[in-house]
Amino acid sequence: MPPHCDTRDGPVVKAAKKALETGNLNYVLIWIPKESEKELKGVFERTLRARKAGKDAQEVADDWFFETAIRLHRAGEGAPYTGMKPAGLSEGPVVPRAEKAIETGDPKETIDFILKTVEDDLTHRFHHVMEKKKYAVDDVAAGREFIAAFIGWVVYSHHMYVNVTNAAGHGEQHGGEGSSHRH
Repeated sequence: MPPHCDTRDGPVVKAAKKALETGNLNYVLIWIPKESEKELKGVFERTLRARKAGKDAQEVADDWFFETAIRLHRAGEGAPYTGMKPAGLSEGPVVPRAEKAIETGDPKETIDFILKTVEDDLTHRFHHVMEKKKYAVDDVAAGREFIAAFIGWVVYSHHMYVNVTNAAGHGEQHGGEGSSHRH
């Protein structure tokens, strides 16, 4: 996922805040792998106790709980933990659309946006190849530019197809038999 699972306003911290507000760890437990449950539960219990010691202690304890949840989430993805990032970082144009789709139950805006982006990119790359294709046979340098564009177009198209059909990214795979779904 684009970097926002590790931000102060990202979904892991939102879930952790809900867990603290309700006293129900399950809100955030779903974001971490099963093997990390015991560690997060221990931090949660200590955080709940520390929160009773005043505003400063609550802020420190909450941040510790948030950072632990993010670290365990990232570890579950096989990704490094580099600290909790501040709120308000750009998530790019797709993440807000994708999250909105989950909230509304309608993926159309996300799908249309991604398809248009891919179409524009592929069209641009294709036109580049077609321009480079117009070279004189005796202009070997120009011919090599065409071959570079040709290979770039074909390989890029292939990689895009493989990326779409083999793995969804952010620790999740989909596709053929034996595929695993994990976030």
